Amino acid sequence: PNQHKTDFVLEAGESMMNILQGAYSCITLIKGVGLVAFRDPHGIRPLVLGKRVTADGIGTEWAIASEDCAFGPIAFERVRDVQPGEIVIVTPGGQLVTKQCVPGVLNPCIFEYIYLSRPDSVLNDISVYNFQLGLGTRLARKIRDRGWDIDVVVPVPDGSRPAAIQVSAELGLPYREGLVKNRYVGRTFIMPDQRMREMSVRRKLNAMPAVFEGKSVLLIDDSIVRGTTMAQIVDMVRRAGAKEVYLASSAPPVRFPNVYGVDMPNRKEFVADGLTEEQVCDVLGADGLVYQDIEDLLGVGSSLNPGIKRFDAACFDGHYVTGDIDDDYLAELESSGRGASRTRAGQKASLVAA
Repeated sequence: PNQHKTDFVLEAGESMMNILQGAYSCITLIKGVGLVAFRDPHGIRPLVLGKRVTADGIGTEWAIASEDCAFGPIAFERVRDVQPGEIVIVTPGGQLVTKQCVPGVLNPCIFEYIYLSRPDSVLNDISVYNFQLGLGTRLARKIRDRGWDIDVVVPVPDGSRPAAIQVSAELGLPYREGLVKNRYVGRTFIMPDQRMREMSVRRKLNAMPAVFEGKSVLLIDDSIVRGTTMAQIVDMVRRAGAKEVYLASSAPPVRFPNVYGVDMPNRKEFVADGLTEEQVCDVLGADGLVYQDIEDLLGVGSSLNPGIKRFDAACFDGHYVTGDIDDDYLAELESSGRGASRTRAGQKASLVAA
């Protein structure tokens, strides 16, 4: 009977993938079948298979996670990525069953490597850490062209550290940890409303005058989406004594909604919406701003895995890999549901009363 259930789930997976549109990366338990995992035909979201030897030394145990950084602490090792359009079943007896339900083409979301994933993960055969170092190398070239007089490079913790370290090395500038993070405050990027994000920034970071006082500072961030965090950080760093504050983003400006599972439904909430780089710099209150180029961003990914012919970079370039997103869909997304009340950060908000 269980074999019939397994066959039914495999058939259901194929039918589902022929109907569903968009991004999904799912793990579930089905009674009588086992652990079931599947990934959308574009592989937009990550899903990784791992294994370890059983305690008796003769069998194999399987694990599935969104990132392989989960495997090490429980003594599993990475086997491979679940393929786009593939379903994987681990039966109650420990047997691994796989099926390519529909033809797949790998178009992973590039925002995973910029912000969402841990640096100790390997996604689609690309080390997240090496990807972020590559961003730093290319970003340093643009910073050098600006001719800014910079005393020190400081990351906005935590995700920008690899890029900031590389920028520091490329430019021959001191690297310093000037922003101390309160680890008991969650990520402000994913908080549901603007007021909550602004209040959380105040509790999240503290600037050290020992690093900033009298210095021209280059702040490196992995991305600048709404500008909520960055505008307040610039103000915070100035109050810690910085003479000048320059900003560099490892990612290009975010100008389009993400429809594949990241909570960015409304372009009006993006600080770069309808603004030039100089205008964004003014909104954030900085002395200078540089963004990564889209071509350089994609170039880093291609250099690390030439087999990936196209990444999803829709939030930067507006090109959605599933091919079924149009202006009408985006307008509906922005005007209803979770996108309706979203707005971007305005002018910088002071952290301390004047």
